[in-house]
Amino acid sequence: MPQNSVSPLYVTAELMAHEHRTKHAFIDAAISAHSAAKIAQSEGDAGSWWKMTFLQAENLLDAEDFGACGEIATRLVGGHAATPQAQAQAYILLAKARQGGGSLEEAADAARAAVALVADENEIETNVKARQALIAALADSGRLEEAWTESLALADAIEAEVDDQLVGKGYWVIGNVAFLCSKVQQGLHYHDLAAATLSPARNLDIWAKFNKASAAMRLAADVADADTLRCIERAELATDIIGGSSNDFTLLKLNRGHWNYLAGDAHAAIPLLEEVCSEGDPPLPQILGEARLLLGRAHSAMGNHGAAREHLRTAADHFEAAGAQQRADQALEFLAAEA
Repeated sequence: MPQNSVSPLYVTAELMAHEHRTKHAFIDAAISAHSAAKIAQSEGDAGSWWKMTFLQAENLLDAEDFGACGEIATRLVGGHAATPQAQAQAYILLAKARQGGGSLEEAADAARAAVALVADENEIETNVKARQALIAALADSGRLEEAWTESLALADAIEAEVDDQLVGKGYWVIGNVAFLCSKVQQGLHYHDLAAATLSPARNLDIWAKFNKASAAMRLAADVADADTLRCIERAELATDIIGGSSNDFTLLKLNRGHWNYLAGDAHAAIPLLEEVCSEGDPPLPQILGEARLLLGRAHSAMGNHGAAREHLRTAADHFEAAGAQQRADQALEFLAAEA
């Protein structure tokens, strides 16, 4: 087939992939993208093969098939991308897959490689996404000083950016790290900026995810005010409208359980948190760690100290499995107080 010519078979498969993705049918989208990639490869179109293989991996990530996404991203990283930007995009995808799978050190390494590739590039969007991936991996693994340093670099990178969604996502990440560093007022400030910048009309999915994550961060900082409750309610409403993954609904339950606990209703918190721990499709280790930690604290508040010790010990194990040593240490501190 002549160079730069696109076959009808390829066009059909690509359109199907995008149509499925628009409907959040991520597995179907990944299958169609894979078909398009195979057609492009058979026709000697390396650029279209790369684009569709990347789209396949993106959909697998959104479907929370982190292992399959990581395998494809590894192949893309090891290939010969046309530009540093494309290579960085593959590393960002790999970082997210590794983080989703609980391999936080590998996630940080992949994200750092992405940052290095675009540090001197004018492509601000990829630069920001690479820094976001790095910050998220560092924060999850408890390397908070490094994460905050990178957050300040991200703030500089988005200072002159005009894309509201991109800026809003940047503020979101910076706020997350501020909360984790116990800089609560700065966390609230950056999340307020994110809420004012992100648009539910432009992307309701991102709006739902932001409110869910902001609620989690506020709750982790023991901020159980009216704004936190609004975040929880917005996330629940938006997710009901657009649907969500099993992980999305699990995190919504975790937030509600955490809210109930902080509101002084440990009795109502426990069933929700137990549901998180008994999901048929087990959540990630760090999510299980958070749920077990809260269960331990809730049982302690009710005077069930034996159950509290059991949950806190299990929480520490989950956090260690995820590579989140700081959170494991906190669980052990609560456990020591129960002795």
